[in-house]
Amino acid sequence: MSYAGHQNKLISIEEALAKIRSNDCVISALGAAEPVGMLEQLHTIADHVENVAVSTCLPVHPVKWFTDPAMKGHFINHAWFYSPSIRKAAAELGTCTFVPNHLHLAGLDRLAYRKPNVFLGTCTPPDRFGYVSLSLSVTYERELMEAADIVILEINECLPRTYGDTIIHLDEVDFVVEHARAPVELPIPESEERDHMIGRHIGELIEDGSTIQLGIGGIPNAVAGELMNKKDLSIHTEMFTDGMVDLYEAGVIGKTPHSFGQKVLTGKMVATFALGTKKLYDFLDRNPAVALMRGSWVNNPYVIARNKKQVSINTTLEVDLTGQVCSESIGPMQFSGTGGQADTAIGAQMSEGGKSFIALYSTADAKQADGTRKTISKITPMLTPGANVTLHRANVDYVVTEYGAVRLRGAPICDRARMLISIAHPDFREGLTEQAKKLGYL
Repeated sequence: MSYAGHQNKLISIEEALAKIRSNDCVISALGAAEPVGMLEQLHTIADHVENVAVSTCLPVHPVKWFTDPAMKGHFINHAWFYSPSIRKAAAELGTCTFVPNHLHLAGLDRLAYRKPNVFLGTCTPPDRFGYVSLSLSVTYERELMEAADIVILEINECLPRTYGDTIIHLDEVDFVVEHARAPVELPIPESEERDHMIGRHIGELIEDGSTIQLGIGGIPNAVAGELMNKKDLSIHTEMFTDGMVDLYEAGVIGKTPHSFGQKVLTGKMVATFALGTKKLYDFLDRNPAVALMRGSWVNNPYVIARNKKQVSINTTLEVDLTGQVCSESIGPMQFSGTGGQADTAIGAQMSEGGKSFIALYSTADAKQADGTRKTISKITPMLTPGANVTLHRANVDYVVTEYGAVRLRGAPICDRARMLISIAHPDFREGLTEQAKKLGYL
Protein backbone atom coordinates (compact mmCIF):
# COMPACT_ATOMS: atom_id res chain seq x y z
CA MET A 1 0.00 0.00 0.00
CA SER A 2 1.43 3.40 -0.94
CA TYR A 3 0.98 6.70 0.89
CA ALA A 4 -1.47 8.84 -1.06
CA GLY A 5 -0.84 12.01 0.92
CA HIS A 6 2.09 13.08 -1.22
CA GLN A 7 -0.26 13.66 -4.16
CA ASN A 8 -1.57 16.72 -2.33
CA LYS A 9 1.96 18.16 -2.30
CA LEU A 10 2.92 17.12 -5.83
CA ILE A 11 3.74 19.94 -8.27
CA SER A 12 5.74 20.20 -11.48
CA ILE A 13 9.37 21.28 -11.58
CA GLU A 14 8.28 24.51 -13.28
CA GLU A 15 5.84 25.22 -10.45
CA ALA A 16 8.51 24.42 -7.87
CA LEU A 17 11.03 26.84 -9.35
CA ALA A 18 8.37 29.53 -9.53
CA LYS A 19 8.47 29.58 -5.72
CA ILE A 20 11.94 31.19 -5.88
CA ARG A 21 11.99 35.00 -5.75
CA SER A 22 14.65 37.66 -6.30
CA ASN A 23 17.15 38.00 -3.44
CA ASP A 24 16.19 34.58 -2.02
CA CYS A 25 18.64 32.30 -0.23
CA VAL A 26 18.28 28.80 -1.68
CA ILE A 27 19.97 25.70 -0.22
CA SER A 28 20.73 22.62 -2.32
CA ALA A 29 21.38 19.18 -0.85
CA LEU A 30 24.92 17.78 -1.08
CA GLY A 31 26.62 15.62 -3.70
CA ALA A 32 24.61 12.64 -4.91
CA ALA A 33 21.61 13.96 -2.95
CA GLU A 34 21.35 17.15 -5.01
CA PRO A 35 18.01 17.66 -6.81
CA VAL A 36 19.25 17.31 -10.37
CA GLY A 37 15.87 17.79 -12.04
CA MET A 38 15.27 21.16 -10.42
CA LEU A 39 18.87 22.38 -10.66
CA GLU A 40 19.10 21.52 -14.36
CA GLN A 41 16.13 23.80 -15.00
CA LEU A 42 16.92 26.55 -12.49
CA HIS A 43 18.35 28.79 -15.24
CA THR A 44 14.92 28.94 -16.89
CA ILE A 45 13.68 31.43 -14.27
CA ALA A 46 16.63 33.81 -14.79
CA ASP A 47 14.42 36.33 -16.59
CA HIS A 48 12.22 36.60 -13.50
CA VAL A 49 14.80 36.76 -10.68
CA GLU A 50 17.91 38.66 -9.64
CA ASN A 51 20.53 38.10 -6.96
CA VAL A 52 19.46 34.60 -5.91
CA ALA A 53 22.13 33.00 -3.68
CA VAL A 54 22.23 29.21 -4.05
CA SER A 55 24.34 27.31 -1.52
CA THR A 56 25.88 24.06 -2.78
CA CYS A 57 28.38 21.47 -1.57
CA LEU A 58 30.08 18.94 -3.84
CA PRO A 59 27.69 19.51 -6.76
CA VAL A 60 28.17 16.71 -9.25
CA HIS A 61 26.54 18.29 -12.31
CA PRO A 62 27.94 21.48 -13.96
CA VAL A 63 24.50 22.98 -14.52
CA LYS A 64 23.72 26.09 -16.52
CA TRP A 65 22.63 28.39 -13.70
CA PHE A 66 26.26 28.93 -12.65
CA THR A 67 28.25 27.88 -15.76
CA ASP A 68 26.52 30.20 -18.27
CA PRO A 69 27.91 33.78 -18.22
CA ALA A 70 24.39 35.08 -18.91
CA MET A 71 23.42 33.94 -15.40
CA LYS A 72 25.65 36.50 -13.67
CA GLY A 73 23.50 38.87 -11.66
CA HIS A 74 20.64 36.39 -11.58
CA PHE A 75 22.29 33.63 -9.52
CA ILE A 76 25.44 33.28 -7.46
CA ASN A 77 26.73 29.96 -6.15
CA HIS A 78 27.73 30.16 -2.49
CA ALA A 79 29.88 27.02 -2.50
CA TRP A 80 31.01 25.15 0.59
CA PHE A 81 33.33 23.04 -1.59
CA TYR A 82 34.79 23.70 -5.05
CA SER A 83 34.47 21.16 -7.85
CA PRO A 84 36.25 21.61 -11.22
CA SER A 85 33.20 23.31 -12.74
CA ILE A 86 32.91 25.71 -9.79
CA ARG A 87 36.62 26.55 -9.93
CA LYS A 88 36.25 27.41 -13.61
CA ALA A 89 33.10 29.47 -13.10
CA ALA A 90 34.59 31.35 -10.15
CA ALA A 91 37.75 32.23 -12.08
CA GLU A 92 36.21 33.06 -15.44
CA LEU A 93 32.62 34.12 -14.81
CA GLY A 94 32.38 35.38 -11.25
CA THR A 95 29.22 33.32 -10.67
CA CYS A 96 30.63 31.38 -7.69
CA THR A 97 32.19 32.33 -4.37
CA PHE A 98 33.57 30.22 -1.53
CA VAL A 99 32.06 29.90 1.96
CA PRO A 100 34.77 29.09 4.57
CA ASN A 101 33.57 26.43 6.98
CA HIS A 102 34.29 23.41 9.11
CA LEU A 103 31.91 20.77 7.87
CA HIS A 104 30.27 20.01 11.22
CA LEU A 105 29.31 23.68 11.48
CA ALA A 106 28.44 24.33 7.82
CA GLY A 107 24.68 24.34 8.31
CA LEU A 108 24.68 26.09 11.68
CA ASP A 109 27.09 28.78 10.48
CA ARG A 110 24.92 29.36 7.43
CA LEU A 111 21.94 29.95 9.72
CA ALA A 112 23.99 32.45 11.71
CA TYR A 113 24.65 34.32 8.46
CA ARG A 114 21.29 34.11 6.77
CA LYS A 115 17.97 32.28 7.06
CA PRO A 116 17.16 30.13 3.99
CA ASN A 117 14.05 30.91 2.01
CA VAL A 118 13.92 27.72 -0.06
CA PHE A 119 15.45 24.27 0.47
CA LEU A 120 15.80 21.94 -2.53
CA GLY A 121 16.64 18.29 -1.89
CA THR A 122 15.87 14.69 -2.81
CA CYS A 123 14.21 11.74 -1.17
CA THR A 124 12.95 8.22 -1.79
CA PRO A 125 9.28 7.54 -2.49
CA PRO A 126 7.21 7.53 0.72
CA ASP A 127 6.38 4.29 2.48
CA ARG A 128 2.77 3.49 3.33
CA PHE A 129 3.02 5.62 6.48
CA GLY A 130 4.30 8.70 4.64
CA TYR A 131 7.95 8.45 5.65
CA VAL A 132 10.71 9.13 3.13
CA SER A 133 14.47 8.80 3.32
CA LEU A 134 16.76 11.70 2.42
CA SER A 135 19.00 8.91 1.16
CA LEU A 136 22.58 9.99 0.49
CA SER A 137 23.25 13.05 2.66
CA VAL A 138 22.20 14.64 5.94
CA THR A 139 25.40 16.68 6.28
CA TYR A 140 23.59 19.99 6.76
CA GLU A 141 20.24 19.21 5.18
CA ARG A 142 18.13 18.63 8.30
CA GLU A 143 19.05 21.90 10.02
CA LEU A 144 18.46 23.97 6.90
CA MET A 145 15.22 22.19 6.01
CA GLU A 146 13.92 22.93 9.48
CA ALA A 147 14.79 26.62 9.11
CA ALA A 148 13.65 27.19 5.51
CA ASP A 149 10.40 28.94 4.63
CA ILE A 150 9.71 26.43 1.83
CA VAL A 151 10.98 22.84 1.53
CA ILE A 152 10.75 21.15 -1.87
CA LEU A 153 11.97 17.59 -2.33
CA GLU A 154 12.53 15.70 -5.55
CA ILE A 155 11.13 12.18 -5.15
CA ASN A 156 13.50 9.83 -6.92
CA GLU A 157 12.64 6.13 -7.03
CA CYS A 158 16.25 5.29 -7.96
CA LEU A 159 17.71 6.45 -4.63
CA PRO A 160 18.65 3.95 -1.91
CA ARG A 161 16.58 4.06 1.26
CA THR A 162 19.01 4.71 4.11
CA TYR A 163 18.42 4.90 7.85
CA GLY A 164 19.37 7.31 10.62
CA ASP A 165 18.64 11.03 10.53
CA THR A 166 17.56 10.53 6.92
CA ILE A 167 14.03 9.41 7.82
CA ILE A 168 11.42 12.19 7.83
CA HIS A 169 7.67 12.40 7.29
CA LEU A 170 6.18 14.19 4.30
CA ASP A 171 4.34 16.43 6.75
CA GLU A 172 7.73 18.18 7.15
CA VAL A 173 7.80 18.95 3.41
CA ASP A 174 5.85 21.70 1.63
CA PHE A 175 6.02 20.41 -1.95
CA VAL A 176 7.38 17.46 -3.89
CA VAL A 177 8.26 16.95 -7.54
CA GLU A 178 8.95 13.63 -9.22
CA HIS A 179 12.18 13.02 -11.12
CA ALA A 180 13.63 9.53 -11.55
CA ARG A 181 17.34 9.33 -12.26
CA ALA A 182 20.05 6.97 -11.04
CA PRO A 183 22.28 8.75 -8.51
CA VAL A 184 25.55 9.98 -9.92
CA GLU A 185 28.40 7.51 -9.62
CA LEU A 186 31.91 8.48 -8.61
CA PRO A 187 34.30 6.07 -10.31
CA ILE A 188 36.91 4.38 -8.15
CA PRO A 189 40.24 5.99 -9.08
CA GLU A 190 43.18 3.76 -9.87
CA SER A 191 45.85 3.77 -7.18
CA GLU A 192 49.39 4.28 -8.44
CA GLU A 193 52.57 2.97 -6.84
CA ARG A 194 53.02 6.08 -4.70
CA ASP A 195 49.50 5.55 -3.30
CA HIS A 196 50.34 1.97 -2.33
CA MET A 197 53.59 3.08 -0.69
CA ILE A 198 51.72 5.68 1.39
CA GLY A 199 48.98 3.14 2.11
CA ARG A 200 51.52 0.68 3.49
CA HIS A 201 53.10 3.32 5.76
CA ILE A 202 49.69 4.20 7.21
CA GLY A 203 48.39 0.64 7.35
CA GLU A 204 51.34 -0.44 9.52
CA LEU A 205 50.32 2.14 12.14
CA ILE A 206 46.63 1.21 12.33
CA GLU A 207 45.82 -1.25 15.10
CA ASP A 208 43.13 -3.91 15.32
CA GLY A 209 40.02 -2.51 16.99
CA SER A 210 40.44 0.97 15.51
CA THR A 211 37.60 3.19 14.33
CA ILE A 212 38.20 4.44 10.79
CA GLN A 213 37.54 7.66 8.89
CA LEU A 214 38.52 7.55 5.22
CA GLY A 215 37.95 9.81 2.26
CA ILE A 216 38.06 8.98 -1.43
CA GLY A 217 40.87 8.97 -3.95
CA GLY A 218 43.94 6.95 -4.80
CA ILE A 219 45.57 7.28 -1.37
CA PRO A 220 42.47 6.44 0.76
CA ASN A 221 41.68 3.52 -1.54
CA ALA A 222 45.22 2.23 -1.11
CA VAL A 223 44.89 2.57 2.68
CA ALA A 224 41.63 0.59 2.60
CA GLY A 225 43.46 -2.13 0.69
CA GLU A 226 46.09 -2.29 3.43
CA LEU A 227 43.42 -2.86 6.09
CA MET A 228 42.14 -6.15 4.69
CA ASN A 229 44.10 -8.16 7.27
CA LYS A 230 43.01 -6.09 10.27
CA LYS A 231 40.42 -7.25 12.80
CA ASP A 232 37.40 -5.70 14.47
CA LEU A 233 37.51 -2.28 12.83
CA SER A 234 34.61 0.15 13.19
CA ILE A 235 33.45 2.95 10.89
CA HIS A 236 32.79 6.51 12.03
CA THR A 237 33.43 8.65 8.98
CA GLU A 238 32.28 11.77 7.22
CA MET A 239 31.91 10.07 3.83
CA PHE A 240 30.83 6.47 3.26
CA THR A 241 32.77 4.99 0.33
CA ASP A 242 33.16 1.85 -1.74
CA GLY A 243 36.31 0.99 0.19
CA MET A 244 34.23 0.56 3.34
CA VAL A 245 31.93 -1.85 1.56
CA ASP A 246 34.98 -3.90 0.60
CA LEU A 247 36.17 -3.93 4.23
CA TYR A 248 32.75 -5.05 5.45
CA GLU A 249 32.51 -7.82 2.88
CA ALA A 250 36.02 -8.99 3.79
CA GLY A 251 34.95 -9.42 7.42
CA VAL A 252 37.26 -6.65 8.66
CA ILE A 253 34.44 -4.62 10.21
CA GLY A 254 33.44 -6.04 13.60
CA LYS A 255 29.86 -7.27 13.99
CA THR A 256 29.75 -8.39 17.63
CA PRO A 257 29.39 -6.06 20.64
CA HIS A 258 32.76 -6.95 22.20
CA SER A 259 34.62 -6.01 19.04
CA PHE A 260 33.63 -2.38 18.61
CA GLY A 261 36.16 0.35 19.22
CA GLN A 262 33.35 2.69 18.24
CA LYS A 263 31.59 4.10 21.29
CA VAL A 264 28.75 6.08 19.66
CA LEU A 265 25.97 4.19 17.89
CA THR A 266 27.83 0.97 18.64
CA GLY A 267 27.14 -1.66 16.03
CA LYS A 268 26.47 0.85 13.25
CA MET A 269 28.71 2.08 10.48
CA VAL A 270 28.28 5.83 10.91
CA ALA A 271 28.61 8.51 8.21
CA THR A 272 26.97 11.77 7.21
CA PHE A 273 26.90 11.30 3.42
CA ALA A 274 27.74 8.69 0.80
CA LEU A 275 29.21 9.00 -2.68
CA GLY A 276 30.52 6.25 -4.92
CA THR A 277 29.41 3.56 -7.33
CA LYS A 278 26.22 1.56 -7.79
CA LYS A 279 27.79 -1.14 -5.64
CA LEU A 280 27.90 1.31 -2.74
CA TYR A 281 24.33 2.50 -3.26
CA ASP A 282 23.03 -1.07 -3.46
CA PHE A 283 24.87 -1.88 -0.22
CA LEU A 284 23.29 1.10 1.55
CA ASP A 285 19.73 0.36 0.43
CA ARG A 286 17.68 -0.70 3.50
CA ASN A 287 20.86 -1.74 5.31
CA PRO A 288 20.31 -1.52 9.08
CA ALA A 289 24.07 -1.74 9.70
CA VAL A 290 24.56 1.81 8.32
CA ALA A 291 23.37 5.02 9.96
CA LEU A 292 23.64 8.34 8.11
CA MET A 293 23.45 11.03 10.77
CA ARG A 294 23.59 14.82 10.85
CA GLY A 295 27.01 16.24 10.05
CA SER A 296 26.78 18.53 13.08
CA TRP A 297 26.91 15.34 15.17
CA VAL A 298 29.01 12.92 13.09
CA ASN A 299 31.81 15.44 12.51
CA ASN A 300 31.72 17.09 15.91
CA PRO A 301 35.27 16.51 17.25
CA TYR A 302 33.90 15.82 20.74
CA VAL A 303 31.63 13.08 19.38
CA ILE A 304 34.45 11.62 17.29
CA ALA A 305 36.69 11.63 20.38
CA ARG A 306 34.33 9.27 22.21
CA ASN A 307 35.43 6.44 19.93
CA LYS A 308 38.34 4.22 20.84
CA LYS A 309 41.44 4.37 18.61
CA GLN A 310 39.78 6.75 16.15
CA VAL A 311 41.87 7.02 13.00
CA SER A 312 41.49 9.98 10.64
CA ILE A 313 43.09 9.80 7.18
CA ASN A 314 43.10 12.93 5.03
CA THR A 315 45.08 14.17 2.04
CA THR A 316 46.59 17.58 1.44
CA LEU A 317 48.20 19.80 -1.19
CA GLU A 318 51.26 21.03 0.73
CA VAL A 319 52.85 21.07 4.18
CA ASP A 320 55.43 23.59 5.36
CA LEU A 321 58.40 22.78 7.57
CA THR A 322 56.59 23.87 10.74
CA GLY A 323 53.67 21.52 10.01
CA GLN A 324 51.11 23.95 8.60
CA VAL A 325 48.77 22.10 6.25
CA CYS A 326 47.09 23.59 3.17
CA SER A 327 44.53 21.22 1.65
CA GLU A 328 42.15 23.57 -0.14
CA SER A 329 43.95 26.22 -2.17
CA ILE A 330 46.87 26.67 -4.53
CA GLY A 331 48.22 29.96 -3.33
CA PRO A 332 45.17 32.25 -3.11
CA MET A 333 43.18 30.23 -5.68
CA GLN A 334 40.46 28.20 -3.98
CA PHE A 335 40.80 24.59 -5.16
CA SER A 336 38.43 22.53 -3.01
CA GLY A 337 37.35 23.22 0.57
CA THR A 338 38.10 22.72 4.23
CA GLY A 339 35.46 20.02 4.51
CA GLY A 340 35.82 17.89 7.61
CA GLN A 341 39.61 17.72 7.70
CA ALA A 342 40.01 19.74 10.90
CA ASP A 343 36.92 18.09 12.44
CA THR A 344 38.23 14.57 12.02
CA ALA A 345 41.92 15.29 12.62
CA ILE A 346 41.24 17.02 15.91
CA GLY A 347 38.61 14.49 16.99
CA ALA A 348 40.95 11.57 16.30
CA GLN A 349 43.73 13.08 18.41
CA MET A 350 41.28 13.60 21.29
CA SER A 351 40.29 9.92 21.07
CA GLU A 352 41.83 7.33 23.41
CA GLY A 353 44.64 5.80 21.32
CA GLY A 354 43.58 7.84 18.28
CA LYS A 355 45.76 8.89 15.36
CA SER A 356 45.44 11.46 12.60
CA PHE A 357 47.24 11.07 9.28
CA ILE A 358 47.84 13.77 6.68
CA ALA A 359 49.02 12.17 3.44
CA LEU A 360 50.52 13.67 0.31
CA TYR A 361 52.85 12.87 -2.55
CA SER A 362 56.34 14.27 -2.01
CA THR A 363 56.29 16.10 -5.38
CA ALA A 364 53.91 17.57 -7.93
CA ASP A 365 54.15 18.68 -11.56
CA ALA A 366 53.38 22.41 -11.49
CA LYS A 367 52.81 24.98 -14.21
CA GLN A 368 55.11 28.00 -14.01
CA ALA A 369 54.34 31.64 -14.81
CA ASP A 370 56.07 31.33 -18.20
CA GLY A 371 53.89 28.36 -19.14
CA THR A 372 56.55 25.71 -18.61
CA ARG A 373 56.15 22.88 -16.13
CA LYS A 374 58.53 21.61 -13.49
CA THR A 375 58.58 19.24 -10.56
CA ILE A 376 58.16 20.92 -7.18
CA SER A 377 58.34 19.67 -3.61
CA LYS A 378 55.03 19.51 -1.75
CA ILE A 379 56.92 19.79 1.51
CA THR A 380 57.92 23.43 1.46
CA PRO A 381 59.89 25.89 3.63
CA MET A 382 56.76 28.06 3.78
CA LEU A 383 53.30 27.64 2.32
CA THR A 384 52.78 29.21 -1.10
CA PRO A 385 51.94 32.91 -0.62
CA GLY A 386 48.20 33.31 -0.25
CA ALA A 387 47.63 29.66 0.68
CA ASN A 388 44.89 28.93 3.20
CA VAL A 389 45.83 27.03 6.35
CA THR A 390 43.37 24.14 6.51
CA LEU A 391 44.87 22.43 9.55
CA HIS A 392 46.80 24.43 12.13
CA ARG A 393 50.26 23.07 12.86
CA ALA A 394 49.25 22.52 16.49
CA ASN A 395 46.58 20.07 15.24
CA VAL A 396 48.87 17.95 13.05
CA ASP A 397 49.79 14.41 14.11
CA TYR A 398 51.31 12.12 11.45
CA VAL A 399 52.44 13.36 8.04
CA VAL A 400 53.00 10.66 5.42
CA THR A 401 54.57 10.59 1.95
CA GLU A 402 55.80 7.70 -0.15
CA TYR A 403 59.12 8.06 1.74
CA GLY A 404 57.71 7.38 5.19
CA ALA A 405 55.57 8.55 8.09
CA VAL A 406 56.65 11.01 10.80
CA ARG A 407 54.79 12.07 13.92
CA LEU A 408 54.87 15.81 14.56
CA ARG A 409 52.49 15.87 17.51
CA GLY A 410 54.15 17.70 20.40
CA ALA A 411 57.46 18.14 18.54
CA PRO A 412 59.35 21.47 18.44
CA ILE A 413 59.93 23.28 15.16
CA CYS A 414 63.56 22.12 14.85
CA ASP A 415 62.57 18.46 15.06
CA ARG A 416 59.51 18.97 12.84
CA ALA A 417 61.69 20.43 10.11
CA ARG A 418 64.16 17.54 10.32
CA MET A 419 61.41 14.92 10.26
CA LEU A 420 59.56 16.49 7.35
CA ILE A 421 62.75 16.85 5.33
CA SER A 422 63.40 13.14 5.92
CA ILE A 423 60.18 12.23 4.06
CA ALA A 424 60.58 14.82 1.30
CA HIS A 425 61.75 13.68 -2.13
CA PRO A 426 65.54 13.08 -1.98
CA ASP A 427 66.12 15.62 -4.76
CA PHE A 428 64.78 18.41 -2.53
CA ARG A 429 66.18 17.51 0.89
CA GLU A 430 69.41 19.49 0.60
CA GLY A 431 67.59 22.62 -0.55
CA LEU A 432 64.97 22.27 2.17
CA THR A 433 67.70 21.93 4.78
CA GLU A 434 69.35 25.13 3.56
CA GLN A 435 66.05 27.00 3.65
CA ALA A 436 65.26 25.65 7.11
CA LYS A 437 68.57 27.04 8.38
CA LYS A 438 67.91 30.45 6.80
CA LEU A 439 64.49 30.55 8.44
CA GLY A 440 66.00 29.69 11.83
CA TYR A 441 64.28 26.32 12.10
CA LEU A 442 67.54 24.38 12.32
